Amino acid sequence: MSWDLYLSIVVPVYNEQECLQGIHEEICRSLDGKYTFEIIFVDDGSTDGSFAVLEKIYQADRRVRVISFRRNFGQTAAMSAGFDYARGQVIVPLDADGQNDPADIPRLIEKLNEGYDIVGGWRKNRKDKTITRKIPSKIANIIIAKLTGVHLHDYGCSLKAYRHEIFENVRLYGEMHRFIPAVANWIGAKTTEIVVNHRPRMAGKAKYGLERTLKVILDLITVKFLGSYSTKPIYVFGGLGIFSFIASVLNGLAVLYFKFLHPRPIAMNRNPLLILTAILLLATIQFVLMGLLAELIVRTYHESQDRPIYTVRTFLQRDEK
Repeated sequence: MSWDLYLSIVVPVYNEQECLQGIHEEICRSLDGKYTFEIIFVDDGSTDGSFAVLEKIYQADRRVRVISFRRNFGQTAAMSAGFDYARGQVIVPLDADGQNDPADIPRLIEKLNEGYDIVGGWRKNRKDKTITRKIPSKIANIIIAKLTGVHLHDYGCSLKAYRHEIFENVRLYGEMHRFIPAVANWIGAKTTEIVVNHRPRMAGKAKYGLERTLKVILDLITVKFLGSYSTKPIYVFGGLGIFSFIASVLNGLAVLYFKFLHPRPIAMNRNPLLILTAILLLATIQFVLMGLLAELIVRTYHESQDRPIYTVRTFLQRDEK
């Protein structure tokens, strides 16, 4: 990897042709004379004239690179492609709709140079609708910070600065781009945030609504599982199995109580505890077996890819004499 370039700006684009020329000019105005940089526009299957505008920008500016998808794959895929093709020491994604302010990029980099691996943007004064965007986002950020242990105010802000080496050990799938700081925390990345400017949308319309909340919850479950139990899934399934076994024993004791100390006919319409006891015993066996199978899959995954279960930041060693 050549580090001739210091900064790579990654801009996912989806049906935002009205914004692109202005965003390009703002980025150049904010960074010219300060850093060597490239701008990577990733056209995520736009159906308007976005790609035609990007072609014109590309022809006019040698620092611009354009990636165009065959169809719409989503923001995570667009960001991932930009990160894969980035050549700079620092990578900064930002939205193409004009709500992120490119003038904040130097401030992010200044903070990054204090010794951080990731500096996130905090849209403290968001210019979005309160009911459909701000309130769900605030709730989601609190839950994410609590469960992941990475305490950021604004996971959803695209404007962040990352050291390039972070993405040597972080891969993105599904809709996981908002969880990059949490995923990077698994490998020991040092993360902070600063307040950034947030502006009204320049053009186009929002791509997300309240339905995104459900996706965030499901993705958070995945992140929590991968972060805490990806190398020890038996703890999850075994724990559920133990809980199921205890419940089965308690139900069994209740059945014996009603049978010998407080006689009642053990019929399904009167005392379903016997059936419930059998179901919980079967669930116990299934959970334990699932845990063992998950352990085998995880070990096969790591060993077949020679994938380590740790990453090293610094290695100090004296030469042997």
